[in-house]
Amino acid sequence: MDVIKTQQISLRPIEKVIVHPLVLLSIVDNYSRVAKDTTKRVVGVLLGSTFKGTVDVTNSYAVPFEEDDKDPSIWFLDHNYHEAMFSMFKRINAKEHVVGWYSTGPKLRENDLDVHGLFNDYVPNPILVIIDVQPTELGIPTKAYYAVEEVKEDATQKSQKVFVHVQSEIDAHEVEEIGVEHLLRGVKDTTISTLATEVSAKLTALKGLDGRLKEIRSYLDLVMDNKLPLNHEILYHLQNVFNLIPNLNVADLIKAFAVKTNDMMLVVYLSSLIRSVIALHNLINNQMLNKEHEQAEDSKTVTKPTAAGS
Repeated sequence: MDVIKTQQISLRPIEKVIVHPLVLLSIVDNYSRVAKDTTKRVVGVLLGSTFKGTVDVTNSYAVPFEEDDKDPSIWFLDHNYHEAMFSMFKRINAKEHVVGWYSTGPKLRENDLDVHGLFNDYVPNPILVIIDVQPTELGIPTKAYYAVEEVKEDATQKSQKVFVHVQSEIDAHEVEEIGVEHLLRGVKDTTISTLATEVSAKLTALKGLDGRLKEIRSYLDLVMDNKLPLNHEILYHLQNVFNLIPNLNVADLIKAFAVKTNDMMLVVYLSSLIRSVIALHNLINNQMLNKEHEQAEDSKTVTKPTAAGS
């Protein structure tokens, strides 16, 4: 059986989607109010701008959405509500326009292409951003897609719309960064020490690195087995990564690592020693204070019978 090649035609190539923290906060708030502890998902409209293949998503709002769990073809999105909300948002910021829609998936669903087609009436090439409000994997909780027309070269089948994954990232303006810092400061657990927080952050980073390394290995295995085509750009970046790895066979580098490790261990040892001395000092002070209280109580009991006898 011959492999059928496809040709993808899009109205405007989208290279990257940037999602701002305000959008994530709005979506999480909407999910917590509407669909928390349920299997439902929430849907809304994304606002922003497009420039040279980069979609900058700066705002969003929720839209009433219902769908049948048994029949995915049955769904309802209140586009009248959307048009009314967009007209009000446009009065506040005329530079923001509809760039697509979002869903809390957490994955693509069968009727997403149908919903996506509805937004073609408002923007030529809309994007779909799936937000994972309960992430189980490390990394950013966003996945972006846009639809393209897939045409069979042999013309045996009609063309159809398919989703194409596009790179997404989280970025913020300076004002948003300040707001996020204040928000994180408010939800931070003050009972956890700074050392425990740093160790937890390091552990999370190492887990993320381990996941990325496994992903690279699985990709290379698929390339070796001829299951994926060879991508020279990916191999170029991998080669740069390997070139940046320090050579641990150099004696000076080994000595530098040993000196740095010994210095850190010395600080840890001195800190533990000081904590032990302080704990013993507080214990002695506590015993002396208790002894003074006992002597004071004994003197009071001896004074009272003497006064009664006189």
